[in-house]
Amino acid sequence: MYYFNDLRTERFVTEKSVPCPVKGCSVQVERQKKIFQRHEPYKCHKHDIYISPTTFEYENFESNLLWKSPEDIDLLERIFAEKRESRMARERSEDAVTWNIFRYLEKSGLLKDYLDSISRSGNEDARVIYWSFDQRTGGAWEPLIRAREEFGEKVQLGSEPDLIIETDGSIYFIEAKLDSGNKTRPSKPDDSKGYETGGGSWFREVFKSGVDFNRVANKETFYELMRFWLLGTWIANAQLIRDFYLINLVLNQKERDVEHQFGRHIDYNETRAFKRLTWEQIYSLIERKAPPEGKKEIVEFFHGKTLGYNSSGVLQRAFHI
Repeated sequence: MYYFNDLRTERFVTEKSVPCPVKGCSVQVERQKKIFQRHEPYKCHKHDIYISPTTFEYENFESNLLWKSPEDIDLLERIFAEKRESRMARERSEDAVTWNIFRYLEKSGLLKDYLDSISRSGNEDARVIYWSFDQRTGGAWEPLIRAREEFGEKVQLGSEPDLIIETDGSIYFIEAKLDSGNKTRPSKPDDSKGYETGGGSWFREVFKSGVDFNRVANKETFYELMRFWLLGTWIANAQLIRDFYLINLVLNQKERDVEHQFGRHIDYNETRAFKRLTWEQIYSLIERKAPPEGKKEIVEFFHGKTLGYNSSGVLQRAFHI
């Protein structure tokens, strides 16, 4: 994996060419525009990456991973067989960052500590479900399948949290963001599916009076968070009888007001909550409590991870720590 100190801190891009971002490399590739493409004219063969003016993609997604034992790769391949889309080879991949950090929390025994920092409501025997893939069944998590059907989603095109964590006392939905934002709209603005009527009009139970689908999904553009809140609270209440937490995991400098902005639309209480948390808070936990094994690698990842080049051609660090 190429980290900040491996890459040029600034690049000069012309209308026709882009230099390889790796320090000391003289390769120039054709400039690609609009949609990122994995084509030969855009590849640095010396470093096995496809290059654009702002970012790059590894030839092999495993190059973007910290944890890639045979067991890890087997799990990922089974996930990919079910997952709708994966861009894990991208420098800016939220999926790769999610895997690297949460797989570490699993392996290091720090997952319970992290969940305890959110809630003390029974975090024993935590089980991580990546991108809705349930390792026990080899398919999508059954409670989520039922929720998708209940609220009128097509099962294969339904809501897919980045992480679901199931514990003795709680269900956590985690929506992980890096440089993307939370503002999303439905592709069909007038198609509310069964969101307002499903689950015995569950929408009215978990959204405040006067808030309807159009307001929260189209006007306020919280379509994605709306779906996760609606389906997650219904799963926790109607199927599993546990507390529910929707976690929006973001960079420290991003989405600072999202807890207030989305929170003013939802009805939360002692059994369900929406929280904005940051990747940098996870780093702080690792610094304080991580065991020696694997700590060097994950700390190096937090310090070295990049998020491409800005419009001025300056390399950006992912995390502010």
